[in-house]
Amino acid sequence: MKSALKKTLWSLLGVAVVAAVVAPKVIPRSSAAAKQAVPQPEGGSALTVSTFRVETGRFEEKLNATGTLRADEAVELQAETTGKIVSINFTEGARVRAGALLVKLNDADLRATLSRAEYRKQLAVLREKRIAQLLKQGVARQEEYDTALAELNVQDAEIELTRAHIAKTEIRAPFDGIVGLRYVSDGAFITAATRVATLQRLDRLKIDFSLPEKYAGRIRPRSPLTFSVAGGDRRFKGEIYAQDPRIDAVTRTVLVRAWCENPGARLLPGASASVELVMAELGEAILVPSVAVIPGLNDLNVFVVGKDHKAERRAVEAGTRLESTVHILSGLNEGDVIITSGLQQMRPGQLIKGVGE
Repeated sequence: MKSALKKTLWSLLGVAVVAAVVAPKVIPRSSAAAKQAVPQPEGGSALTVSTFRVETGRFEEKLNATGTLRADEAVELQAETTGKIVSINFTEGARVRAGALLVKLNDADLRATLSRAEYRKQLAVLREKRIAQLLKQGVARQEEYDTALAELNVQDAEIELTRAHIAKTEIRAPFDGIVGLRYVSDGAFITAATRVATLQRLDRLKIDFSLPEKYAGRIRPRSPLTFSVAGGDRRFKGEIYAQDPRIDAVTRTVLVRAWCENPGARLLPGASASVELVMAELGEAILVPSVAVIPGLNDLNVFVVGKDHKAERRAVEAGTRLESTVHILSGLNEGDVIITSGLQQMRPGQLIKGVGE
């Protein structure tokens, strides 16, 4: 019985071995081979992006700059000579007229010198007249008259010189304006370097500001502008009247000067001004989002949706940059669709898909 069972088991084992040898081999395909078998779209998988359709419209090319207000005329009041103050004839913050005497220094010694010169002139005048009569009579010589006339002229010069020295002891207003705070007192001894006060003309002001050198050739006299000052929202009007005829080699800017009316002296010199200047008004301009413009080493580029929804790189020339847009001078046409997102991963020929497609 056991002998018959063993024979049966050995017979089954042999059949299984034969079947394993005769059966065909089945080899699974690799994952790489499977990927190669799946057709891929040209340009890789589509990248979902945001786009912007280019349109033309009215555009004001504006420039913004920070400037400084300056008095139309301003001067530090100082003496021309050394001396002691004998009178101060102005009130701080008051308006004064051109030529008004503001400060007087001691000139007693100069007045005495002037009186002496005037007495000597009287004698010189009498002598010149006497010798002139004698010359007519033929009694005096021409040389004697010439000496007397020269002496008279010398005395005239002495008087003019003394009066000039006296004028230096007076500080007068060189123009109409508002005198500032005084820094001296009666009886003070001052020199030519002593600061007495300031005088400023405030009925109109100057506005100094700088613009990039590329705009130097486009600045025109009488061009209007608006500005505001720190601490206020009101806009004031001004007008350009001059520019510096050179470019600053350090900042690469040109200094521009405008003026504005200042009734009531509401604006003060030294204030910071936020200037806005309209350089040009265009009827058909192209503005694109600034995020779409990609800076290169020597140029600027945008990506445009081309044929078959593929990205195309296009060089552009940019003009004025606004807060969120850029004025494109060349490189784009109305109707072009530019890409505004996913630009870090963007490559020419990349297959793209707009949001919502």
